[in-house]
Amino acid sequence: MKNQIILGLFAICGLTSCSNNSDENYEEIPSYPFVQAEFGSSLDLNNLANYANQNIPSYIIKDNSQGNLITDKGATLGRVLFYDKNLSSNNTISCASCHKQEFAFSDTNVASTGVNGTTGRHSMRLINSRFATETKFFWNERALNLETQTTMPIKDHGEMGFSGENGDLSFNDLITKLSAIGYYKELFKFVYGSEEITEAKIQSALAQFIRSIQSFDSKYDAGRALAANDGQPFSNFTPQENQGKNLFLSPPVFNANGVRTSGGLGCAGCHRAPEFDIDPNTLNNGIIGTIAGTGIDTGNTRAPSLRDLVKTDGTTNGPMMHTGVITTLQAAIGHYGTINIAPGNNNLDPRLRPGGVGQQLNLTATEVNAVIAFLRTLSGTDVYTNSKWSNPFN
Repeated sequence: MKNQIILGLFAICGLTSCSNNSDENYEEIPSYPFVQAEFGSSLDLNNLANYANQNIPSYIIKDNSQGNLITDKGATLGRVLFYDKNLSSNNTISCASCHKQEFAFSDTNVASTGVNGTTGRHSMRLINSRFATETKFFWNERALNLETQTTMPIKDHGEMGFSGENGDLSFNDLITKLSAIGYYKELFKFVYGSEEITEAKIQSALAQFIRSIQSFDSKYDAGRALAANDGQPFSNFTPQENQGKNLFLSPPVFNANGVRTSGGLGCAGCHRAPEFDIDPNTLNNGIIGTIAGTGIDTGNTRAPSLRDLVKTDGTTNGPMMHTGVITTLQAAIGHYGTINIAPGNNNLDPRLRPGGVGQQLNLTATEVNAVIAFLRTLSGTDVYTNSKWSNPFN
């Protein structure tokens, strides 16, 4: 009887087709032993985080992706590259060393530490880098796009050390180094279908990850979603926050001496709502110093989004401006309150010199406090803790 049952099963299943996985829709889940060994549960290539289809409010319309659209696979590789200290010549510095998640991807140090010294400018926050009309990067816009920017610190002697100069190894040496690492063999094949590593692939993945870092869970966003436009009072704002918003958005009226006599502060002329990105036509903002404290630097015309300039409780995400010279919102507003045209600054934005003289906004304490209250509404909370932007090596 037992033999008859076994033969019957063979007849039904066939000698080669009967198995625990006989479902014709069954697909074997690929294994990535090197990725698993290095990252464990912090990185699951069979269950990727959502980078490509995050919720973006309908009123957000600026996008500088330039054809390098975010994919879950590409951004996952970018996350690993962003946090990997192997990308520095002495294995001590990663992109995240200067752009820390807990500070809105900025640095609390005025100058960031590299493999051979410190940076010449303060590290710019990376929040909402995608949502801006400006396609150039760095304070002085020396990178034509984000893709180009991503590998420039790696090839810098002071920052990450693969410059190919001053006794440094070259970027090709870095590619050789990464090509010998097991988890990169798996990751590059996973993303690109080939283990081959190139600079263009590194740039694409890093740029996708950085563009994926977004913050739209702020009090401002909750209010903007309920309003027809930015000019309307937001129903979830306090009177002080609505006053600050009006002052931020409304242009000032100046007399012949550059003194504000009415109107708002005109902040939105350069920092454009609702993305709060920098106008690409903006010139220097009146700060021309250097971190080193010697000489002048008038070529800085870019700025990060004002979103998450501070946390929701008002604590700063590090110093502001390319010199890190400003450390509070009050000081930042005060800087624009009285613009002194410094000798040698032939690049000052004309919006800051009405009639050819430095503007005097004639601010009151009530106005300053209102604008501070409004700027705090631009901060969310998710970006500081979301695991998909966190260190996968932890």
